[in-house]
Amino acid sequence: MKRIEIINGPNLNLTGLREPEVYGTSTMEDCLDALRKQFPEVEIGYYQSNVEGELIDHIQQVGFSADGLIVNLGGYSHTSVALRDALLAVTAPVIEVHLSNIFAREDYRHHSLITSACRGMVCGLGLRGYELALRDLIS
Repeated sequence: MKRIEIINGPNLNLTGLREPEVYGTSTMEDCLDALRKQFPEVEIGYYQSNVEGELIDHIQQVGFSADGLIVNLGGYSHTSVALRDALLAVTAPVIEVHLSNIFAREDYRHHSLITSACRGMVCGLGLRGYELALRDLIS
């Protein structure tokens, strides 16, 4: 059985509540339930933190044993060299996900520091981005 870890950063605990016109009205719990039903052969772990150091610790904890990481590091994607370094340090392949289209938003969101540490990126497709990233990692 493959094990994929989804790691979400700041404010993603408010998915479904925060700015529904940008991020939608479904919650991350809704998304996880749907993914686990759709992919029963995959063990899907989930972790969310608003704290950069806790995200780094978790990446280091699971990034050598998981078959893949799906990361949505929120605003840290545009600012954190430390999270980029953590992703480069681990052996699991990584797919970056953003719920919104970062290229259609404010200029400072157009560049992600972590993209170059990832195998690929999905953005602008809402929670469906997690499904697409998962499909890639298990194929």
